Order: sequence, then C-alpha cells, then structure tokens
Amino acid sequence: MGRVADIPGRVRSTSQDPISTVIVVRSVNYGKDVLAGGRKRREVPQIPAEPGLVVEDPASGFCGAVIRADKREVLLEDRHGARRVFPMRPAAFLHEGKPATLVPAPSGPAEAAPARSASGSRRVEGLRARQARGSRIWVEGLHDAELVERVWGHDLRVEGVVVEPLHGVDDLPGLLAEFEPAAGRRVGVLVDHLVPGSKESRLVEGITDPNVLITGHPYVDVWEAVQPAALGIAQWPQVPRGQDWKQGVCDALGWGEPAEGWRRVLSGVSGFRDLQAPLLGAVEQLIDFVTAE
Repeated sequence: MGRVADIPGRVRSTSQDPISTVIVVRSVNYGKDVLAGGRKRREVPQIPAEPGLVVEDPASGFCGAVIRADKREVLLEDRHGARRVFPMRPAAFLHEGKPATLVPAPSGPAEAAPARSASGSRRVEGLRARQARGSRIWVEGLHDAELVERVWGHDLRVEGVVVEPLHGVDDLPGLLAEFEPAAGRRVGVLVDHLVPGSKESRLVEGITDPNVLITGHPYVDVWEAVQPAALGIAQWPQVPRGQDWKQGVCDALGWGEPAEGWRRVLSGVSGFRDLQAPLLGAVEQLIDFVTAE
C-alpha cells in the first residue's frame, strides 16, 4: 500500500492504478448575500410633535419649541418669541443634535389659550404690584374709579399706575397746578359727558400742558358706559332734563336707591366686552399716556 502524501488540499490515490490527483476546494464564508447592497441605512426616529418639544431646522438654524403641528406643518417659537412655520418632512429636524422626523402628536385637549385679564390683555401670573409711578390717572368720581379697577385693575398693578377720584372736574385747572405735571409725573384725566358744547368740554379747552392728556366719553354718567345687555335690560332709560340722572334710572328700572343701583351695575361687569367702545378707547389712551417713558 502506498503512502498517502501529506499535501494540504490534495489526496493521492493508494491503489495500484496510475496515480491520480483529486483537488478538494473548501468554501469561503462571504456572509449572507454577497450581492446585497452596501451598509444598511440607519433609521431616523419618529417623534410626536408635542407642544414644548424643542427641535432645530438644520437648513435655517432656527431652533424653537413646538407650538402646534398637524400632518403638513409645524409652528416653532424660539426663545425670543419669534415664530416660524416648517413643513413636516421626513428627517427634516434635529432633536438633541440627531436627525428626527416629526409626526403629529396623538390628539388630546386643545392648546390652552394664554390667560387674559378683564381688559383682554395677557395676564401676568404671580404678579407682585409694581411700585407706584409718579404719573396718575384721575377720574371724576368713585364709581368711575371702581369701574376702571374692575376692568383694568390687573393692568394698572402691572404698570404701577394709581387711579384717583376727583369728585368732579370743576377745579381741574387748580388741581393740575398743585400737582405740577412734568416728565415722569404725567396726568391722564377721564371726563364724563365730554361732548362739544358741554360744560365739561368748555372746562378742559384751556388745558394745553403736554404732560396732561384729557379723554372722555359721551355719556352723562359712567353707568351708561356699561352695555345694557350686561345688566339684563334692553336699554338705558331716558331721564328728563333737570332730574337726578341716577335716581331717575333707578326709579325707571325698580332698582331702589342709587347705591343699590350701582351695586347692580358693577356686578354686571366682568370684562371689557361689557363696556361701550368710547369708554374702552378713552381709558386705553390714558394708560398708554401715563406709562410712556
């Protein structure tokens, strides 16, 4: 018997037949599929566009929090309050520095609207009243002051503006001379029944100090500046000339004495929508005037 040659990968026959050689080919492991494509792409995560989620648009560099989103676009707001709308495209945003696809968040309660004060302005939560300014708003009487406080009280505390009742404007020029208005000590005056030819309009015509602004409304009394619907009445009664207006209104509506009537009027006012437009505009002008630096 012939000796088997020790040659790797080759076997020699040991029979008497002429020597023949058999080649043994060993398979090489090339993986699962040598025809498959290159490296598999990394999947981009889908993130619900919940309000408050902070993402970046890499194309523009705009970074902000989600305000709202739908299947087509998302509204972002940056830390300066600027807002921009972006399309909801695959892998269009960066979240924590990594590509992400925003998708609409599961439906839930609607986004809460910003809290509003009675005047309609954005309410400042946790407010601590500001130190009073040197400037003032003067109104004719206590009812005027209470109504202004009812609607604009929050705004006035934010701005540090004091409202003072005068109990009439007959001595307005003298009161202004005593106060000595100046820059930082402005005076805004709200006058009832400020219409052409009225006693009030004649009284204020000669006041031209640039640090004084006088506005008013056309109503005989500030009561009438309240929308009748807010009080459950069709309209304000017509009071005969020469009769006390407040008492005449109370008699016509069965409200008893003016003190009771005023409680009804004030309790019917919950916000700016319960007031007539002329009073709204007049008070807003005064607040802007005395808070201007």
